[in-house]
Order: sequence, then structure tokens, then C-alpha cells
Amino acid sequence: EVQLVESGGGLVQAGGSLRLSCAASGFTFDDYAIGWFRQAPGKEREGVSCISSSDGSTYYADSVKGRFTISSDNAKNTVYLQMNSLKPEDTALYYCAADYWCTWSEAGYDYWGQGTQVTVSS
Repeated sequence: EVQLVESGGGLVQAGGSLRLSCAASGFTFDDYAIGWFRQAPGKEREGVSCISSSDGSTYYADSVKGRFTISSDNAKNTVYLQMNSLKPEDTALYYCAADYWCTWSEAGYDYWGQGTQVTVSS
């Protein structure tokens, strides 16, 4: 059974940090890219970051560049999203998803987690 399980969300003050984890199972982790998406209330889901498990290439949305860092531990089949200098506008439900390559289009992602809530207070 394919599973993506996010964890690490929570409530943090503006300027603070959180580290999200995405634990994957049930598929060949090294063959996939893992993307992070987020959806704020009343807004469309948007891509945040992505990492290719095969070569480690990373991608970031302009809104998080310089503040978020994505990394992968292939031995643990886990991808992390380190989020620093958090802003209230980062408040959203964060999802991880798996696709064969990194893309900002969520349509191509085969597998999705259930999401973890991040709330940043001002």
C-alpha cells in the first residue's frame, strides 16, 4: 500500500521555524520526486518545493526561496522541509506528493499525503 505521511506541523510565531517530514512507503522512493504543496483557506493549492530523489535537484517557489530548505534521506524514505523565518502568509495545510519528476502542476502527482497544518501567528 502506497503511503505518504506528513508530520511536524504546528503553531509558531512569525519569525519562527518548523520542520515538516514526509515519510513514504509502498513504492520505489528513489524513482520518484517528492513535492510539497500548500493550501490556505479560500485559496488554491500551490507548489512550494520539490526534490528529485534520483539526483537531489531542488526547486522552490519564489515566495519561499531563501527561507525554506528541502532535503531527502533516501535511507529513511523521508523528505524534509525546513521552514525558517515563517510569516503569517505561510499558514496553510501542507501536503507532500510523489511524481516521477518535479513539476508545479499537481495533476501529475500520483500519490498524496493527508496534510499537516502549519499556523503562523503574527
